[in-house]
Amino acid sequence: MISVDEAKAIIEKEITPLSPVKKSLQESAGKLLAEDIYASIDIPAYPQSSMDGYAFSFDAWKENNELTVNGVIAAGHDKDVPLRTGDAVRIFTGAAVPSGADTVVMQEKTKIVNGVLIIEDENLSLGTNVRPMGSEIRSGERALGKLSYLSPPAIGFLAGLGIKELSVYPKPSVSIIVTGNELQKPGNPLQYGQVYESNSFALTAALQQIGISEINIVHVDDKLEELTAILNSCLQKTDLVLLTGGISVGDYDFVLRASNNCGVIQLFHKVKQRPGKPLYLGIKENKVVFGLPGNPSSVLSCFYQYVMIAIGKMSNQRIILEMKRVPLSNSFKKAAGLTHFLKGYYDGSSVTLLNAQESYRLSSFARANCLVQINEEVTVYPVGELVEIHLLPT
Repeated sequence: MISVDEAKAIIEKEITPLSPVKKSLQESAGKLLAEDIYASIDIPAYPQSSMDGYAFSFDAWKENNELTVNGVIAAGHDKDVPLRTGDAVRIFTGAAVPSGADTVVMQEKTKIVNGVLIIEDENLSLGTNVRPMGSEIRSGERALGKLSYLSPPAIGFLAGLGIKELSVYPKPSVSIIVTGNELQKPGNPLQYGQVYESNSFALTAALQQIGISEINIVHVDDKLEELTAILNSCLQKTDLVLLTGGISVGDYDFVLRASNNCGVIQLFHKVKQRPGKPLYLGIKENKVVFGLPGNPSSVLSCFYQYVMIAIGKMSNQRIILEMKRVPLSNSFKKAAGLTHFLKGYYDGSSVTLLNAQESYRLSSFARANCLVQINEEVTVYPVGELVEIHLLPT
């Protein structure tokens, strides 16, 4: 067995980003840019009004103190009609300021008397309420650099530049292989000796929560030949394979042998932790395989502690749980030798260890908002002791 830190170090070292792919702008959200993006146009592409009001020449108004309203320009008006000296034009937000005009007064600061525009804005100055051409970005300037995170504002910014597709680091496609003859699908009658299968539902929800959308779920009986064939097929179709169950040392635990049959190179098997000790990680070229324990709490604990890190590496991002050190509100004792990941509730000032910590139980996980890491060498944590918590995604 290896330690928790050693297992995470192997993931950081051995797993590499997927090759960049072309994606539509909408599909690129939440990913990292794999290229520098440069503007091909000025934004705005013309002097633009930022208000509903009247556009005019500031100097002409200062000289004559009278302006005649002549014409209307709405957003989307496709012709530049130069403004005559002494005239003003009704204009709306987003519209192009016509040639000969350089200032816009907001409509609330004006009145019309006998066709003459009266301006009542003591603070008005040259260029007020006009967005200069290229004030957002000039043609040829770098808009976003390689490895920029494509947040909603970034997507909107690039859309405003007219960009349709991008080269990005993709998030992995995932196969979930569920093993176990005792498993029954929710909604069907439960027979003696059966349990309802929940791992694929929990893993799918966890994957979707971090932006994974390509998810393939397969159920396999505890047969080596069938599991080998399914694993080989999933390795061809998807980037990341998560197997649940069958990774221990029982007579019907075939994940290790199936992985060997498919040419998967083992990086580690068994970690000094609870829950989730029989955790497996292997790679085949650029494909990643996790053998997760079958117990539901173990599956999610291993997902949050290890699979998320691997997905981040494959996506060229850092995807990990936020960590804090906070005081413990109830004491805890354990034997030395294993790191514990305990379900806890953090109230903003301290963390409480929940009941029902056994690996087959999800009731505490359903109420938890964090995992509490109790290091392998520590045996006693008294009330008030600072502990490391890992906040679960919300």
